[in-house]
Amino acid sequence: MPAPTPPRPESLPATLPEGLRLIPGRFDRAAQEALVADLRGILAKAPLFRPVMPRTAKPFSVRMSNCGALGWVSNVNGYRYQATHPVTGTPWPGIPPVLLDLWREVAPDAPEPEACLINYYETTAKMGMHQDRDEETFDAPVVSVSLGDTATFRVGGTTRGGKTSSFRLASGDVVVLGGEARLAYHGIDRILPGSSTLLKNGGRINLTLRRVTRAT
Repeated sequence: MPAPTPPRPESLPATLPEGLRLIPGRFDRAAQEALVADLRGILAKAPLFRPVMPRTAKPFSVRMSNCGALGWVSNVNGYRYQATHPVTGTPWPGIPPVLLDLWREVAPDAPEPEACLINYYETTAKMGMHQDRDEETFDAPVVSVSLGDTATFRVGGTTRGGKTSSFRLASGDVVVLGGEARLAYHGIDRILPGSSTLLKNGGRINLTLRRVTRAT
């Protein structure tokens, strides 16, 4: 596989959390299409569902699913990981080998990922600023893959309400949140409709690989 291209000069603000790494164009068009084909098979077994916020039951603007031994879900009872789909009750499908290879490339010293959250953003969907902190351990990074329309990604520090920066994530880009950035607040401000032809109906898919439990 060819070496990743260097970061696009216009992509990265001057100040970002220590441990955030952007690998632009990590997946070329052929690899993106192959990954989308893998996802179609996964979603046939574990269909997209729309989670709701704890307590308020307000629906998310994204639909989601998971693959791996564990999957992240949200309902009125809270956020959590579980081994089965909340609608079908069946185990999550396995994580595609190409994503496991990516994990081993960018996090060679971390134990294997146990969850891959699949978020589908329609063109009007957003994701508010949040931390990924429902895992038992934060030693391993969160590894994110973007597919489809370009998104404006916003990231801040480890406390809510601090200074933030934003940059664009295009189809095939990978972001690694490790070190200090592992608990950085982050979110998606907007999707740029029509910026990619990868997905037949447009929108964006974001995949986040996570280690959930402590390695024994």
